[in-house]
Amino acid sequence: MVFLRVTGGILLLAGIAALGFDLWQYVQSSGQGISQSTGQGFHLAAAGELWYRLSPGTLNLTHAVTQRYVLPELWDPVLLTVLLWPAFLVLAVPGLVLFALGSLRRR
Repeated sequence: MVFLRVTGGILLLAGIAALGFDLWQYVQSSGQGISQSTGQGFHLAAAGELWYRLSPGTLNLTHAVTQRYVLPELWDPVLLTVLLWPAFLVLAVPGLVLFALGSLRRR
């Protein structure tokens, strides 16, 4: 139970950090007048975009291993779809679920 709460808490904090970074980038770009001139508004980073920023090698390795050795159909459409979702949701939702499961008390 403790493992689920700790893992859920870490994922939840990572999701909040991803959302905070997206908000910070928006504030920085709007303060410089970039968003008004280009017509771009608030942008939520996709999970794949965040993963690529943090570690492009592991993203490419995961892609290759999944398609060659695991199951090609698992990469496209399943994992590719998840990588296109907003990063904060991909991190925070499983974090909330794991935290909630870890908080359930046995009777």
